[in-house]
Amino acid sequence: MSQTFTDKGDVVPVTVIKAEPVVVTQIKTKEVDGYNAIQVGFNPTKESRVNKAQVGHTKGAGHFGGFKEFKVADTSTYKLGDKIDVSIFALGDKITISSVSKGKGFQGGVKRHGFAGGRRTHGQKHSEREPGAIGGGARAGGRVAKGIRMAGRMGSDRVTIKDIKIEAIIPAENSILLGGAVPGRRGTIVEITT
Repeated sequence: MSQTFTDKGDVVPVTVIKAEPVVVTQIKTKEVDGYNAIQVGFNPTKESRVNKAQVGHTKGAGHFGGFKEFKVADTSTYKLGDKIDVSIFALGDKITISSVSKGKGFQGGVKRHGFAGGRRTHGQKHSEREPGAIGGGARAGGRVAKGIRMAGRMGSDRVTIKDIKIEAIIPAENSILLGGAVPGRRGTIVEITT
């Protein structure tokens, strides 16, 4: 994360995203596949690191470590091997981003769900951060109901944030500066859609 300044002089917190060009590797049409979409390849890699099926699939467009499909209204504007880079975005655009949030391991109810914990008085010795009662006989017939909030694995979820404003674009570095924070650690792959 970093910060940038608006024309009025206000400081805006931003996240710098490196948006390397992606290459169109497949075009899906309604007539053949039942829907319109394009498949793009990202994270270029050596031919020795991909299998023969993938080499045949990309047909000279390059070799990629990952693929992603995006539904589009009209596929006629794309052809195999086209590169899509940061030039498709404009300053001030509102975009939607999706990525996997940081994994935080096994966490208790207070951190994971915001439980209040027990009272700090009247002889409570070790129950400050305990979850308390979880239902019992009255709530679910003497069993633990499905979906009850408890301690467990936290993070590593796919998170989508809408209406993030593009604060700046640096075409020479293939970078986009997005207003605010983005889920995930450094190096997380982020999906950006308009």
